[in-house]
Amino acid sequence: MKLNKSALGVSLGIVWGASVFLATVWVLIRGGGEHLQLLGQFYIGYRISVGGAVVGLVEGFIDGFIGGWLIAWIYNLVSGNKSA
Repeated sequence: MKLNKSALGVSLGIVWGASVFLATVWVLIRGGGEHLQLLGQFYIGYRISVGGAVVGLVEGFIDGFIGGWLIAWIYNLVSGNKSA
């Protein structure tokens, strides 16, 4: 079975971007979130704010897309699909 790199990339990008967005909104509603501020070290411009949630959504999508694409590429390579 061959995995579609783009499909897995988009799927994981949506999940990861939405997760960062929702976690940021949750922290905004509940207050606090000292640990979530650490994402600012990985995502340029990320802060715990509404704008930071959007930045986390976009950069999280990019991060998830690259991760998903690489997972599918490595799976296809290892599983013997030569057209990886």
